Amino acid sequence: MADRALVLLSGGQDSTVCLAWALERYARVETIGFHYGQRHAVEMQCRTTVLAELRRLFPHWEMKLGADTVLELDVIRDVSESALTREAEITLSANNLPTTFVPGRNLLFFTTAAALAYRRGIKVLVGGMCETDYSGYPDCRDDTLKALQVALNLGMERRFVIETPLMWLDKAATWRMAEELGGDPLVQLIIEHTHSCYRGERRERHAWGYGCAACPACELRANGYRRWKSGSGTD
Repeated sequence: MADRALVLLSGGQDSTVCLAWALERYARVETIGFHYGQRHAVEMQCRTTVLAELRRLFPHWEMKLGADTVLELDVIRDVSESALTREAEITLSANNLPTTFVPGRNLLFFTTAAALAYRRGIKVLVGGMCETDYSGYPDCRDDTLKALQVALNLGMERRFVIETPLMWLDKAATWRMAEELGGDPLVQLIIEHTHSCYRGERRERHAWGYGCAACPACELRANGYRRWKSGSGTD
């Protein structure tokens, strides 16, 4: 049904903004998350808090929030050699992709999400992928996700639509979208309760949230926050 959506919610900034975006547009919104042996598994604890805080702070969204599903996808860890699934240094690899790239991760996420959506009768799948301010992951590109949408529709004989509301936004614009959707309460929820740091660091709080302030995810989030606050962010 076009009035329902399933949001891939990791517990990070981008997926939380996408969840707010979906709650503004659809009558019923479900969420799905994944344990895949990620090094920053603290994000899974954060996503539970994010959902609880959204329900508490935004009663009009609470009425729309449906079931939350968490899947075990340890197979990703078993087949990957990524700095997100191993205690490895975060660097650039020989193919110029960061070692945090997990091959096939988003493809598998959307495939399993589509299988759940098929069962639930949901047409719209929402993800926080972006190829404007990002680490260069090929499975975050618009072309990749358009191709995947075609494959899912053919393979399941169902008309899924993959929505990526952040695809052409930089991180400053993502912060601005959060403010437009939920005002300061949503911005503060993102700062205090979401998690982006690849190292799983939550001991030090910065103006933009918790993290190591050195990994690619922290740098993108921090730089976007500074540009947004200074008014120099672009769409």
